[in-house]
Parts: sequence; C-alpha cells; structure tokens
Amino acid sequence: MLKKLLGLSILTLLFMISPFAAGADEIINGIDANFPPFAYVGPDGKATGFDVDALDWIAEKAGLTVVHTPMEWDSIVTSLKDKKIDVIASGLSVTAERAEQIAFTKPYWVITQVVVVKNDSPLTLEDVLTTGKNIGVQRGTSDAAAMEETNNKTGRSYTIVAYDSFELAVTDVINGRLDAAVMNDAPAAKAASAQPVKILGEAGIPNEEFAYGVNKENPELLALLNEGLTALMADPYWQTLKNKYNPGEVH
Repeated sequence: MLKKLLGLSILTLLFMISPFAAGADEIINGIDANFPPFAYVGPDGKATGFDVDALDWIAEKAGLTVVHTPMEWDSIVTSLKDKKIDVIASGLSVTAERAEQIAFTKPYWVITQVVVVKNDSPLTLEDVLTTGKNIGVQRGTSDAAAMEETNNKTGRSYTIVAYDSFELAVTDVINGRLDAAVMNDAPAAKAASAQPVKILGEAGIPNEEFAYGVNKENPELLALLNEGLTALMADPYWQTLKNKYNPGEVH
C-alpha cells in the first residue's frame, strides 16, 4: 500500500482529499461556444479548443471527467457564483472586478487586444480609434469593458457595438456594417487566417492574463487546478496543445 501511495501523483493525492472523493467524479466547465482557439463548439457539436483539451488533461490525471457546457458569456461569472458550474476554463481574463466575485488559478496565458478590419479597408489605427468609427466587441468581455472605459479619453473616440460573440462582429466587419472589431489576438489571428480580415494593430488597452475561474467556496478544486496547470505546463503535452491550436506565444 505504501509503495502504491508513493507512486501517486500530486494531482491524485489532491483528488483523494477533495470533496470529489465522496463520489462525485465530474466537474462542469462553463465555456464560450464561439471563442476559438481557446474554447468553441466544433462542427460535430462537441466542445473543443486549447482550454477544453487542457482541462481534460488535468482532470484525467485527477481521476475526474469534465462536462463542457456552452453558456452565454455575459452571465457565466454569475453562473459560477451560483454554483451552476464548477469552473470557467474558456479564455477568462483576470480582472479586479471578477476577482471580487470568484477565485482565479495561476495565470497560464497573456493576451493582447487588437483591432480587426477588412482586408481592403483604407483605415489606419488612428482612424479607427479617434474618429468616431463603429467598433464591434463581444459583450461581457474584459476588452469590451476596457474599450468603454477608454472611450472619449486621451483623444479616443468611437461608437461601441456589442455582440454575443466576436465571430458575429467579424461577420459585420466583412459585410460593412462595422468599421472594425476589437478582440484578443489569438482569435483575431484565427479569423484573419480564414476570412477576408486583417489585424490592424493593438487596440491601446492593457494586456491581460488568462486563468481558470473557480467559486470562492471551493478551495480544494482551486488547489487541484493550480497543481494541474503547473504539471501540464511542464509536460510535453503543453507544447502539443500550442502546436495544435496555434494560440500565439505568451507575451
């Protein structure tokens, strides 16, 4: 028995002392259904993405399974607080406002918000940010909040149009209903690789870190996920995920 215990990973030991050992072996992850490459629903109707695969790896090491549940992004933190889900692993930015409501794991990625326009757009970055242009954002995101906060300050002037997903904003950029859209650099790069849009430059708002969100009343799960992230980022599978989803490099 002692030999067996010594062979257990830290993740497994955490699992043994966590509330999940009482019989519950499943955690529910709330995700954005349209946030490639980090989390999205594929053509087969299944959740996929960098964060989806990463959390599955961590959970498997701990003897858990994950149910990835697409949700409205602007209510996902509330769902976590209300214990309708156990974790948010879906490109969740760490912000002071969110930290008052939920707990965050260690950060695992740094993102930059960028401006996306049509390939043939004559607009410059200055045009987009200072001359009252229509800019699409995804409602409920930290970049939407930052764009609101910096509008009409230090020479910035634009009209913000909120969408349920950044993909809808990109569609309206393409069809001419929007002058530009602002989003994280990884999904922007993915959009630019497959659609007639380009990244014009940085949006002029602070870089942010991605982490997993957990209910503050679940420190055991928080500890398990932190140990899991540490193990994953030291494992060759971390590079495999980066190669598979091409989310860019940590800044």
